[in-house]
Amino acid sequence: MIARELIDVARVPGGEELKLFRRGGDFMIVLGRNELMSSRTSGSEEALATLACARIAGRKAPHLLVGGYGMGFTLRAALGVLGREAQVTVAELVPEILAWARGPMREMTGDCLADPRVRTVEGDVAALIGAARQEYDAILLDVDNGPDGLTRAGNDGLYSAPGLAAAKAALRPGGVLAVWSAAPDAAFTRRLGQAGFAVEEVAVRARANGKGPRHLIWLATRRR
Repeated sequence: MIARELIDVARVPGGEELKLFRRGGDFMIVLGRNELMSSRTSGSEEALATLACARIAGRKAPHLLVGGYGMGFTLRAALGVLGREAQVTVAELVPEILAWARGPMREMTGDCLADPRVRTVEGDVAALIGAARQEYDAILLDVDNGPDGLTRAGNDGLYSAPGLAAAKAALRPGGVLAVWSAAPDAAFTRRLGQAGFAVEEVAVRARANGKGPRHLIWLATRRR
C-alpha cells in the first residue's frame, strides 16, 4: 500500500485544523479523523453544479455563487455547462484551500480559477449572501458535511431559518439554492419549505462512476 503523505495544514477560522494528504495520485482533505473530501469521490460535487445549472438553463448571463471551493469539482462542472456570458463567484473561507488548488492540486481542475468568468472571494459565503438582493440565479453550498455541521459551528447559520431567508432574498425569482449533504436531514427539508422554497431532494452517488455512498442534494427554488 502506498503511504499517505501530509502536504500541508490549514486552520478553519473558528474551527479545527484541515490537513491535505496525498496518496499516489489521490488527494484527501481531512478534519480530525473525518475525511471531508477526496479526489476519488467527485461525483456528488459535480452533480451539485449540473443539477442546479439545469434548472436555470436558458437564462442569459446567469450569476452563480459557489461556497466553498473544496477541491474544485463543483466549479469545474459548472463552467463545463455554462455559457461564455455566465459569472461565477467562488467564496472560500480558508485561503490555503485556494493555494492548494493553484499548487499541488492544480492538475485536477486545470485553470478553472483563471477562467475569466470566475471571481474568487476569500471569506465567508454567508457575508456575500447577506449583502445581496436578487443578485444570483443560483447559490451552491458545500461548505460543511451538510446542515448538520462538522467543520465549524459558524456554518450552522447558513442552514437556519434566518440563513435561508437571506439566501432567498439573494436569489432572483426562479433562482435555485442547491445544498450538498453527506446524509438526509428531514428537519432541514421542512425549514426550506417553511422559508417559501419549492423543494426537491435528489440522492446522488459519491463517485462519478455511479458507485460509492449516497449523498443528498437539495434543490430549493425561489418561487416567482
